[in-house]
Amino acid sequence: MSVLDRSALEASPLADLHTIASELSVDGYRRLRREPLIDAILEKQGGGEDAPAEKPKRAPRARRTTRSRPAADATDAADAESPADQAPDETGEDDAPAEKPARRSRSRKPARAKEEPEAETEAAPDEADEDEDEAPRRRRGRRGGSGRSARPDSTDSRGDEADEDQPGGDEPIVEGVVELLAGGSGFVRVDPPEPSDDDVYISAAQVKRCELVSGDRVSGPKRAPRRSERFASMVRIETINGRPASEQADSTRYEDLPAAFPTERLKLGTEDPTVKAIEFLTPFGKGSRVAIVGSARSGKTEALRRIAAALTGIEGATVSLVLAGARPEEITEWSQGELTPAAAVALDAGEDAINGAIEPVIDQARRLAARGSDAIVLIDSLDRCSLPVARRALGAARNIVDGGSLTVIATSTAPVGGETTVIALDAVLTGTGRFPALDLVASGTLRPELLVGQAGADAIAAARADAIDPSDD
Repeated sequence: MSVLDRSALEASPLADLHTIASELSVDGYRRLRREPLIDAILEKQGGGEDAPAEKPKRAPRARRTTRSRPAADATDAADAESPADQAPDETGEDDAPAEKPARRSRSRKPARAKEEPEAETEAAPDEADEDEDEAPRRRRGRRGGSGRSARPDSTDSRGDEADEDQPGGDEPIVEGVVELLAGGSGFVRVDPPEPSDDDVYISAAQVKRCELVSGDRVSGPKRAPRRSERFASMVRIETINGRPASEQADSTRYEDLPAAFPTERLKLGTEDPTVKAIEFLTPFGKGSRVAIVGSARSGKTEALRRIAAALTGIEGATVSLVLAGARPEEITEWSQGELTPAAAVALDAGEDAINGAIEPVIDQARRLAARGSDAIVLIDSLDRCSLPVARRALGAARNIVDGGSLTVIATSTAPVGGETTVIALDAVLTGTGRFPALDLVASGTLRPELLVGQAGADAIAAARADAIDPSDD
């Protein structure tokens, strides 16, 4: 084969170059690009006139071998060798380093073909690893997914429980009257009884812990509303009805509080003949257990309605009404009146529903009485609740020594037991329109002298005697 110069090789197609390289036994010629292939052919021809002039063009081969770091190291080592070591080898061993980087380069990405400065190449993996470690943390922190940034949200969900454990600090102090909601939570009304935007929310946990009831006057620090909240929230309760909340928590159980017979009469102050007769002939006072009894159509509900109208005018007393198994028409009439029911269950309700209407109202009144307030609960009626619930309702009434009082006035067909005052109505007198329709023989007050004095008690006894034997007149 004749020796070809570089210009002839460069003008030849790649297929012809492969044929020439094959005849010259150039190793790995199919993996070489055009320029390296021409260099290899010229070297294999040996003694070509262009070979010495093209010797410096081995630099592109070095760039080809820098696709991997070992090839770059080999190039550096080759540069450090003497000129004699860099001479072409007729056996083809000089091409071996070029084949290995070319083979390894096939597994590399094309983007890494360019050679970078050594310092930058070494630093890049460390920086990339650091960025790969830090970026997910930053992304998790921004998203609030599984990182630590999710913890403040879980703290917010605890709400007032977390706030109560925090020191008071500089939170503003709020004072107002408690109004409980059906779910157990409530509000501090700063301008009772009307609600306003300045009212403060009280959590159900605080209500339960402090045994708050509607009408309690409380004070304590509040915090500003959070993102999804409309009202400020109570941080903690410091005072209840002018006394420290800690004293309320350590107070004696209601059942263990000392009780006395009623000594302060509840003055009704009405001209209604039946109610007026009840006030003077069967008096009752703060802490009395009163049962309005009589057969059907004797006027028990009407008597309770008129007594309720008189009791709402008593200053300082909290009056609550429970309709337990009442007629639907009566529920509507009560709801339209001055005293709206705290709980109302129609007569077609089951016993459990009726019991559930009475017990919460009684429990709330007990708390008021334990804190020194006067509470009055009206119940119509005890006939449709269970006997244990009826006894607990009447038994809750008491006049606490040096404290508040709870008065229970309930209608019933017959006395339940334990009443201090029984108001018996005569169905015949009611049906014929003769009022007062009071049955003095079946009615009576225990220890009336404590309420009306001895002279009043004697007058009551004389009236009862006249009712038993009118001939004595």
